[in-house]
Amino acid sequence: MNVAALLVFLALSGGPGKLRIDFPKPKSIIEYCDTVSLAFIGDVMMHSPQLRYDHGGFLRDIAPLLSEADFAVAGMEFTLAGQPYTGYPAFSAPDSYLNSIKDAGVDVLLTANNHILDKGDAGLERTLRQYEGSIHTGTGRDSLEYYRNNPLIISCKRARIALINFTYGTNLPGRSAWPKVSRMDKAEIARQFAEARRRGADFIIVLPHWGTEYRLKHDASQEEWARWLVGQGADAIVGAHPHVVQDTCHIAGVPVIYSMGNAVSNMSAPNTQLGLAVTLDLVFNPLSGETRVEEPQLHFLWCSRPGGKSGNYNTILVDKYLNHKELWNNPADWRNMMSTLERVRKTTGIGQ
Repeated sequence: MNVAALLVFLALSGGPGKLRIDFPKPKSIIEYCDTVSLAFIGDVMMHSPQLRYDHGGFLRDIAPLLSEADFAVAGMEFTLAGQPYTGYPAFSAPDSYLNSIKDAGVDVLLTANNHILDKGDAGLERTLRQYEGSIHTGTGRDSLEYYRNNPLIISCKRARIALINFTYGTNLPGRSAWPKVSRMDKAEIARQFAEARRRGADFIIVLPHWGTEYRLKHDASQEEWARWLVGQGADAIVGAHPHVVQDTCHIAGVPVIYSMGNAVSNMSAPNTQLGLAVTLDLVFNPLSGETRVEEPQLHFLWCSRPGGKSGNYNTILVDKYLNHKELWNNPADWRNMMSTLERVRKTTGIGQ
């Protein structure tokens, strides 16, 4: 018996000196789990007064939250249709706005909304040309782009996540079959669910542009659709469009955030400056195929307009500034934030 074999024999037999060899323990199943974090913000807008300001600073304060996520997702409620740049009711923002949004940490652009055809088919086509090289879903210039991106499959840490984005409608109709906007059509959305499963999605996140504007609680249509989406296999539903935060719930264990409100805009009507950022942690076990969606983390945002907190539009994390009225140029904006927060919490039940 050679020396190496003797050492192994002594280790296994508890021989002289009780030499012991510790073999690595098998990993527990939980050690194989991966967690993918997604961050969502609501409607990113560009009203006419915003065009006069440095848009590079609009989302700077929430950039750390967006950048910490594996993927950050935002609704692009404007077109990049070229000059002249215009705000409401027909939006066309400068091309450079896209760079500022991405610099703040946004990875995925949602394009299905009621303003996406504000400048007609040509405006949408130009917008999507500017989005080349960016990850986007909700529309497509032609059948190849549309069916590739709707549903959109993103991969991270061995998990495959499908994003399904659609809108209740558009303010102006399209004049031809292409470009195409993903709409609130059950046959089309069912196709996207089936395609997501065919392409091996471990999670399906639905991102509807829906609901009644300025209403702090969801309407009957949203609830009917939410129940249908859960029945189709949605793992989470995160909505936008009403320009205000709406209530949240669970349907058969699936989290439903009915509306995140605005991320940045020039709106000042009651409740429209308060928004939500939503963080979702998706837990995936590649060995067993088990998946779990953790309870969403909800972060209130405040879009301070010029002359409020600073001289620019400034979307901030409310919790970070609750006790810092002294940081405002105009304390009235801080008081408005606090009273809006109290009102929205009371009505929606979020954070109560």
